[in-house]
Amino acid sequence: MILYSYREYMSLLAKLIVRKNMPELPEVETIRKGLEKSILNKKIVQIEIAKKSPVKGNAEKFVSEIKGKKFVRIERLGKLLVFSLSAKKYLLVHLKMTGQLIYAAGKKVVAGGPPHQKFWCGGGHNLPVINPDTLPTAYTRAAFVFSDDSKLYFNDMRRFGYLRLAGEAEKNKVERAYGIEPFSKKFNLAEFKRILAGREKSLLKAALLDQALIAGIGNIYADEICFSAGVLPGRPAASLTEKEKAALFRAIKSVLRQALKYGGTTFRNYANARGQKGKFTEFLKVYGRQGMKCLRCKKGIIQKRKIAGRGTSFCGNCQK
Repeated sequence: MILYSYREYMSLLAKLIVRKNMPELPEVETIRKGLEKSILNKKIVQIEIAKKSPVKGNAEKFVSEIKGKKFVRIERLGKLLVFSLSAKKYLLVHLKMTGQLIYAAGKKVVAGGPPHQKFWCGGGHNLPVINPDTLPTAYTRAAFVFSDDSKLYFNDMRRFGYLRLAGEAEKNKVERAYGIEPFSKKFNLAEFKRILAGREKSLLKAALLDQALIAGIGNIYADEICFSAGVLPGRPAASLTEKEKAALFRAIKSVLRQALKYGGTTFRNYANARGQKGKFTEFLKVYGRQGMKCLRCKKGIIQKRKIAGRGTSFCGNCQK
C-alpha cells in the first residue's frame, strides 16, 4: 500500500472527489463499528475547532458542553452518525461528500476500525492513504483530544460535512425526520408496500433515495437494488406489480447486507482501518459500468442517464 505525502494526497483527492458520492448505509455502519472499538469511554480533555468551523451553532458552547465528557455509544441514523455523550447530549456527525473521521493513537491511526500499525484514512469516500505525520492537515476542521493523548480528527476538504450538538428533544426530532431502517424488524414487505403507496406519483429511484422514507440508501445502492430486482429505476412507483414490489424488497435487504459484509463500496486507494478496501466494488453490476456489457443478460449495454436528479445506471435489456 502506498503512503502519500500531504501534497500528493491533496492532488489525488481533488481528482477523486468528482464521483460526488457520499457514504451510504454500509460505509457509515462500517465506520461506526470500527470507531466504537476505539473511542468509547475515553474522557475528552480538549477540543480544537478550525476557523472555518464545521460546527452548526455556537462553537464555544459546543466545546464547553463536550469537554470533560465521554462518548458512551455510537449509533447510526441512515447516513448520520450519533455519538452519545455521558450527559444526555449527542454529537451528530454527517460526512457528506469528503468528510473523514480519523482516530489517532500515537503511530496507530484508524478510521472506522481497530488500531493498525499503518495509517488508513477513509470515511466511505474514494480517498487515498496518507502519511500519519501530516496530521492535522489544512482540511482538519476539528479534533477531539482524549485523556490518553489519542485524538479523533474530523477532516473535510469541501466543508459540506458538519458537527452538531443536540439535546434529547432535538435528537428525537432528528430521528423522526428519518424513514425506517432497512435492517429494522419493522421493515417488512407490508411496510415497504405502504411506503410505495404513499409515493405513487414518484419515480422508483426518487422513492428509494428519499431519506424520509427509507434511511441510508444512496445513489450506488439504489441502482444496484433496482438491477437486482430487474426493475428500471425510472419507472413510476404506481406502475410496479406486486411481484416487482416483492423483488425490490428482497433486493434492498440482500444488496445492503452483502455490501455491509464486504465493508461497503470504495474506489482506488481508499481502505478501512483494517487495511482492507471496501470489497463490494467487486460485486457492482451496474454502477460505474456504463458502456459495458450487462453481466446478467450478456446482451444489453449498461446505460447511464439522469433520473430523479442523479446519474443512474441500468440495463435497458433485462430491467423492465
